[in-house]
Amino acid sequence: MKFFPVILILLLAPKLWAQNDTVSVDSIAGRGYLIQNVDRNGVVMPEVPIKEVTVVGRPAKESARRSEYRKYERLIYNLRKVYPYALVVRQKLSQVNYEMEQLKTDRERKEYIRKFEKDIFKAYEGDMRNMTITQGKLLIKLIDRETQNTSFNLIKEYRGGFTAAFWQGIARIFGANLKDEYDPYGNDALIELILLDIEAGNL
Repeated sequence: MKFFPVILILLLAPKLWAQNDTVSVDSIAGRGYLIQNVDRNGVVMPEVPIKEVTVVGRPAKESARRSEYRKYERLIYNLRKVYPYALVVRQKLSQVNYEMEQLKTDRERKEYIRKFEKDIFKAYEGDMRNMTITQGKLLIKLIDRETQNTSFNLIKEYRGGFTAAFWQGIARIFGANLKDEYDPYGNDALIELILLDIEAGNL
């Protein structure tokens, strides 16, 4: 049985070396940048590779009566409601991985998963049933954000391909997709912006 790895966040102090075609330069803020000397048509120029970013503007409050701003406020409301459940999924997944690693046989693992599902269903059934389809779609994306795995893949790994396909079929009936991936630099840039505000305690 395949286990999902626990994500480790490593805080590393920057180390830079001046070697060959690279030069170490300290910024005003005290952080290190690695500058590469790149040959452009016979002219050697220093370059710093940067990631592509998506700039997303929040709707102005003056337009509160407009539908655009109402959609934005609704998105904030829905994210604040479902984001805690995505965090629960991340925490529970870590717990499941640890517990299953302690079990020795497939039979023990299956019994553990069956009991775990029963407990989760009992604890969260009411909350899940009260979610709207829109909130369910958001939760699917946030699960991918928090676990680095789509809901489809999680079900497939823990319950098998048939079960995953069954629930994918149910989801598609309601216009959802368990294979949806979270894209913080593209289609989900505004969601990411709101989540960062939530995490910072600004919303």
